[in-house]
Amino acid sequence: MTANHASPEPSAVRLPSYTRADQDEILGGGDDPFGVAAVGLTWLPKEEHFGIRHGDRLVAHAGLRRLPVALGTAETEMIGVGGVAVAPDVRGRGLARLVVAAALDHARTMGPEHALLFCRPVLVPLYQRLGWHPLGRDVRVEQPEDRVVTMPLHTMTTPLRDDAHWPPGPVRLLSLPM
Repeated sequence: MTANHASPEPSAVRLPSYTRADQDEILGGGDDPFGVAAVGLTWLPKEEHFGIRHGDRLVAHAGLRRLPVALGTAETEMIGVGGVAVAPDVRGRGLARLVVAAALDHARTMGPEHALLFCRPVLVPLYQRLGWHPLGRDVRVEQPEDRVVTMPLHTMTTPLRDDAHWPPGPVRLLSLPM
């Protein structure tokens, strides 16, 4: 008689590095795995990485980067979340929730009051289910050659502390987006 054991709940771990080969392992090859090449932006790499493995295979990722930002008249920092990816064959199992939660748990130790991300319109409902809120205003971001452009993707935010309040006024990322 064989025992019927449920497979263990996957867990996200901090990754020592994250390469293009890791991204390809999750999303497959291709020039535009996140579907954002058409917006024509230059992006910063993430600095901190979190992933979920299924056996020896990396199946999910979320990255973080500390970013300088002007909120209204004040300059501060935020944590940018990006590079969120789940392998197509394991989607619908809550892996995005797990890997983003692990990244945000770490982000809460980094000091800034807010996290933000940029996403395609089709992903807004997913991030809302994960507790993110649409910013509902334009965000200006730096680009090469001293250009400043309005971010064409949706901007979403989440507080990293219970007492965090989003200030009024314009929002400008004082760097390339992540």
